[in-house]
Amino acid sequence: MSGEPLADARVQAVLDIPLHRFLGVELRDRQDPSAGIRFQVGTASENPARLLHGGVVYALLDVASFLALLPSLGPGEHAVTHDVAASLLRPVSSGATVDVVATVLRRGRAVAFMRAEATVDGVLVASGQVTKSVVPLR
Repeated sequence: MSGEPLADARVQAVLDIPLHRFLGVELRDRQDPSAGIRFQVGTASENPARLLHGGVVYALLDVASFLALLPSLGPGEHAVTHDVAASLLRPVSSGATVDVVATVLRRGRAVAFMRAEATVDGVLVASGQVTKSVVPLR
């Protein structure tokens, strides 16, 4: 079994998570899922002030981090969130499109460290550090 179909299935599994579908998450580049995700701020992702809800930002920094890490995971490996630390830098209005990208800073045998950023029209609106534990795929 090659790594390519498994990676495609894993990416699709991430996109098919009900929360991600509800938020309207899509890949920034269908040919390169590690390039991150994007979504439009709307009723599913805004707070009562009609601004992007901070909890959504935390969750999607984590999602982009997993997609960035995915190419380095073997067919028998998975990664689960160990820690997320994020800073929300500016408010994001309803209707804005948010791009979320992550890079792998270091991947060890059992732990991986990523940096993730959310931008709107190229302006940084949130950043975070995500740590994932590498575990056997079940």
